This record gives sequence, C-alpha cells and structure tokens, in this order.
Amino acid sequence: MKAAGRRRVLAGCATLAALTALVLLMFPLYAVIVASFETNAQLFGASHYSFFPSQFTVSNYRVVLSQQGSHVTSSLIIALGTAALTLAVAVPAAHALARYRFRVTALLVGALLVGQILPSIVIANSLFLVYHHLHLLNSYPGLIIADASYAIPFGTLVLRAFMLGLPKDVLSAARVDGATEWRAFTRVVLPMSRSAVITVALFAFLNGWGDFIFALTMLNGNTFEPVTLSIYTYIGEFSQNWGEAMALAVFAVLPAAMLLIAAQRYIAAGLTVGSVKG
Repeated sequence: MKAAGRRRVLAGCATLAALTALVLLMFPLYAVIVASFETNAQLFGASHYSFFPSQFTVSNYRVVLSQQGSHVTSSLIIALGTAALTLAVAVPAAHALARYRFRVTALLVGALLVGQILPSIVIANSLFLVYHHLHLLNSYPGLIIADASYAIPFGTLVLRAFMLGLPKDVLSAARVDGATEWRAFTRVVLPMSRSAVITVALFAFLNGWGDFIFALTMLNGNTFEPVTLSIYTYIGEFSQNWGEAMALAVFAVLPAAMLLIAAQRYIAAGLTVGSVKG
C-alpha cells in the first residue's frame, strides 16, 4: 500500500509539473490570440494586463486579410515545396543508407548530424554568395532549396532509423517473388514507413512555413514575402497597430497547429518506433 501510495503521489506530481509546463508554454500563444481581438487603446490604455478583454473586435483580421493574404500564400508555396523536395531526397537516401552497408555509411550519417548542428545563419550567409552567382536570390526555388537543406538531414536520419527496424524477412520475400528493387521499395518499404514519411513531411512543411533567417537573408521584399518576414516588416512599418500584427501572427500559427493536431498519431509512431528500433 505504501508503494502504491508513493506511485500515486509521484504520478500526481508529474501531472502537476506537466500542466504547469503546458500553461507556461501556451501562455504566449494565448496572449497573442487575445491581443489580436483588441484595439490599440485596449492594449496600451489599461494600467494592468487583462486576461479577458471586455470588448472584442475583428477589425484587425479584416485588415490583415486584405493586406497580407498574398504573404500567407507565399508561405504555403514555400512550405509545400520544402516538404516535396525533402521527401524526394530523404526517402530514397534513407532507404539506401538503411538497406546497404557502404564503407562511407558512418561518414555520411556523421555528416548529416553535423548538418543539424550548424546554425542556420551560417548556412544562409554561405548560400547567399552561391545564390548571387546562380541568380537564385528573390525566388521560390532558391528559398525552397535553402529550407530543404535543413530539413533533408533531419528527415534522412529519422527515416533511416525507422527503416532499420523494418523486418528484413518481408523484403527478402518480395525479392524472392520477383520484385525488383524499385518495386520492393515502392510496394513494401514505403507503405510500411508511412508514419515516418508523414512525420518527416510535416516537419519539413513546418520548417518551410516558419523559416525566418533564410527569408530575411535571401529576399529583398520586392518580389514576395513569407508570412514570418511579413510579421517582421509589418511591425517595423506599422508599429502602432499591434492588434493587426497579432492577428497576422495568429494566421501564421493556425496552419501549423492544425497540421500537428491532425497528424499527431503519425508523429508519435514515426519518431518513437524509429528511435527504439534504430
């Protein structure tokens, strides 16, 4: 009984700690949502912060929809392009690294890990010089490639860890039945790796959607702007309209939150299975 009581106390403390951490993490998002429904007078007129505004307004959202809709579309193009390019490179690369033992496999995996360590500003500055000569500055392909350069190493490592745990008997049976390498890859490996593929696609999408450093470095604002860069310039140009800036921030958060909620079970399966069996 004493052991059971201690376990209940520990479980209660763990639950309380988790709820506290959740509140601390979610409070900035709550503050942004509340501020997006308030006017400047409400935001800066009160002597203390109000958790529940007495009056709500949707004028901030109307202004943002009329002025910033194209930036949301630009972010969507960049995010989808980043996810597509990441899957096109990471999935076959992970399959090759998991199925075949090359002499340079350990070196390649180490290089992918190093690619995750490098700060994005270092990569952005290096790519800026290359893009200048290749005429890729201020273009969708250039920004998609830059964002994918960060997502591909992560995606390859996650997919490789997952594919290492796939049963080899199934692949051997497919080869015995006469399946070619490509057919075994598309008909056996990909369906069995669905959770990991969805996880990598989602993280690549979020990487492209939430990118700021690459966009700030490689775009001058004359052609297009993603929503993250738009928030930055919006606050700089319209520093008195904080309610509208918060409404734009809500638009930037919504797609990511909806995707995470919709694909949470795939994310859990794609990460945990790969980490256990890899």
